[in-house]
Amino acid sequence: MSFSLTEDQLAIQDLVRKVAREKVAPRAHDIDRLAEYPQDMFDLLKEIGLFALPFPAEYGGMSSSLSACLAIEELVRVCYNTGYLLAVQWTPFGAIEAGGTQAQKDKYLRGLSTGEIRGAIAMTESQSGSDVAGIKTHAKLVGDGYLLNGSKIWCTGASIADFILVAAKVKDDTPKGKICLFFVNTDVKGLTIGKKEDKIGARGIPSCPLFLDDVLVPETALLGSIEQGFKIVMQAMNTARPLHAARGVGLAQGAIDLAADFLSKRHAFGKKISEFQGLRWMLADMQIQTQAARSLVYQAASMVDQGIQGNELAPFAAMSKCFATDTAMKVATDAVQLFGAAGISADYPINRYMRDAKVLQIIEGTNQIQRNIIADSLLGRVPK
Repeated sequence: MSFSLTEDQLAIQDLVRKVAREKVAPRAHDIDRLAEYPQDMFDLLKEIGLFALPFPAEYGGMSSSLSACLAIEELVRVCYNTGYLLAVQWTPFGAIEAGGTQAQKDKYLRGLSTGEIRGAIAMTESQSGSDVAGIKTHAKLVGDGYLLNGSKIWCTGASIADFILVAAKVKDDTPKGKICLFFVNTDVKGLTIGKKEDKIGARGIPSCPLFLDDVLVPETALLGSIEQGFKIVMQAMNTARPLHAARGVGLAQGAIDLAADFLSKRHAFGKKISEFQGLRWMLADMQIQTQAARSLVYQAASMVDQGIQGNELAPFAAMSKCFATDTAMKVATDAVQLFGAAGISADYPINRYMRDAKVLQIIEGTNQIQRNIIADSLLGRVPK
């Protein structure tokens, strides 16, 4: 499986790295400290056209998940929240691309690719975090529309989105019904977006609860068809996982950058601490782990770009998300250790990397769930 970077991709990587260091890095601390949505960073990404990267050419993009991963990695390397802006915009795109009608694609994809509109996706509920099939929000066909009732938690980007893809069960001739996604405009009657959560990491991007009380949407708000519903959800999650995994690679590399700089400037026992072999080996192991994670993420993204789907993509997508985010947590924790007492001070940015990495191990499918997916691909599902 080849994932060599093209000249265009190398150019994107260089551009985003330059923008990240010059314009994004100076904002990173305040975005985290104040936990305020970075509208200026959104406008910057919009200005240089980064939102379009994974979109088809007819919507101004490159149809490249790998290019999208490169952009996320370079931004997260200096500011997790700014890189997260891309991931939030691209998660609903994956679902629409996977199962949307042509009319739905025409209505939403161009606006998402340019940043003119913002989307979000809501699946998690209080009683069913990793258990997607256990959601209780339901949709009832009434006349020429659907009536949605239920609640969601941790809907990332909800308070600034123009629309939200809401997962709900549609009752049919089966006892449990079928899970589908519905386009819900955020100004629709009956939808309440709750107060944003006060998180340990990813603090600049709001995550909010949703409350749906007799929210009426037209039949055309159903994404795809009822029969396709759950497949669309799973496909969207699979194609998005390399993007989330790229955030782990960016965090790990950023933590290494900070640790290497710190080691080269500090002195102890009459010499630079970068000369102590134990610390040098520790940093080397951090780089080995990060490069391994990067290779796995690029492979999974390349599979998405080649049109690989379903059971063939799922374990690779899960491996990339699991390994990259576990690596981010380990590398960030080791970096804090290398900083010593300075690592636990808010005056140094390294603790931010550890907090953001912890979030990544949990969101977008916990790493325990990723391991279940990988094991299922090897041994089959455990009978219920």
